[in-house]
This record gives sequence, structure tokens and C-alpha cells, in this order.
Amino acid sequence: MANINIQDVVTGKVRLSYVHLFTPYASQQGGEAKYSTTILLPKTDIVTKQRIDAAINAAIQEGVASRWNGVRPTVLAIPVYDGDGVRPSDGMPFGEECKGHWVFTASSKLSPEIVDLGVQRILNQTEIYSGIYARVSVRFFPYASNGKKGIGCGLGPVQKLEDGEPLGARVSAAAAFGDKAGGYSGIQAQTLLSTQQPTAYPQQPVYNSQMPVHIQQPNYAAPAQLIYPQAAANSSQQAMYGQPMLQANPQKQVAIDPITGAPLNGGVMGI
Repeated sequence: MANINIQDVVTGKVRLSYVHLFTPYASQQGGEAKYSTTILLPKTDIVTKQRIDAAINAAIQEGVASRWNGVRPTVLAIPVYDGDGVRPSDGMPFGEECKGHWVFTASSKLSPEIVDLGVQRILNQTEIYSGIYARVSVRFFPYASNGKKGIGCGLGPVQKLEDGEPLGARVSAAAAFGDKAGGYSGIQAQTLLSTQQPTAYPQQPVYNSQMPVHIQQPNYAAPAQLIYPQAAANSSQQAMYGQPMLQANPQKQVAIDPITGAPLNGGVMGI
């Protein structure tokens, strides 16, 4: 059925990025959190782009009639950008995934319906991520806020069409550990493990005096008489380390450098 309002557009197949469809997100600190997604529309989809242009023109007419006191603003923010150009926020090129696409972001205060090819609700959030392909219902509308005037893009229902390569820092296990990623195959890993010497744990391990033996070392005075811990009467309370400990000075505590293991004496850690 055709759209009743020309400002409403259902896209063709698009790719989604910066997906926040299950949990609202604020793009700026202190800003209002909304459900949103960035939509990558292929430039080859001329039909959808024509519908978007018509919707924006209709929204501009609505703005002149009801929001902008009968005058079209000289500077008017339009929400659709050329993915082969630069981002309006910082002048830097759009990401590689935006090349050959029109780029715009749709948002809503209300949670959008997310459905599959059978128009059944998708409840598993792992199925919706940046990189999937979908169809999206959007609406273009005029706004005047904080001295700015332009056209906004409201987010409606989303229909997932198919999976796609995830966008962002998400890495598969095969890519991280497979042979092609410079990792080890099962045989290589077994060979590597067989050539390694087993780790020995002496009853009283010896630690390099230049390394910290415990994150929360007790404070000891500057070098004095060395003492060794006595075995505890209870075997569950035996000393954990065989490291010689400095004689504690009850009169004065000196901080120990966690990097070198030496008394700080007012110095700087690591020196």
C-alpha cells in the first residue's frame, strides 16, 4: 500500500551502522538518549533516493507553513550526506563502508519494532548489529531547536533482511586465532605445548629482589636485620612466600616502591 504521507519513506535494501535499536543512546554527553541507527543507502537505489528527496521537499514546505514563520531558512540542515564526501561534524572522510552510499541517521524516543522476513518480532538482540542489511521505515520532518532549523529523520519499524559483515571492532575467533591470521593450528599448538618445559613450583619459591612479590606488600623499614617467617602452626596459615622479609619497625613505616621493591624514602615510583 502506498504511503499516505509523502514524508514517510520505506527504504529498499540498506545497511545499518551505529545500531542502537534495543537500548536508547545519547550521542553527546548530557544529550537525550534515543533509539537510533545510521542508514547506508546504496547510490544505485535511485528509486529510494527519489522518494527521500520528495519527502524532504514536503518536510520543507511543512516547515515554512508551520514552523519557520512562513520563511524558508537561508541555512537549512539536511540530514542526508554523501558517503564519498566528508563528515559534517569534523570534515574527515566517511568510513570505507560509506563509500558509494548516501548516509543518514534516523532516531526516535520510542522503541522501534524490529522484525524478520516473516514480519515476526526479533527479540534476540545478538541478531541486530552494525553491518546487517535491512529495510527501514523513516519519516522526514521540519524542526526549529536551539536556534537551528532543518529537517530531521524519525525512525520507524526495521525489517532485517540478512546478515552482513559486522562493522566496528568485532573480530571472529577464526580471524583472531586461525592460520591466516598468524595464529596456530591445532597441530601447531600441540607441538608448541610439547616443546615447552613444565612449570616447576618449589616448596619455597625464590623471587628476584628487584620485582614486587605482592601487590599489597606490608611496609618495612630500611635494610635492617633479616628474618625468615616461621611455619604456622596451622597448615592452612603457612607463609605463602619463601622471600626473606625485612625486620618491621613499629616506630616508622616506609613505603615500598611496587616497581623496584626498594623503600621510596620520599622518591618517585620506578626510580
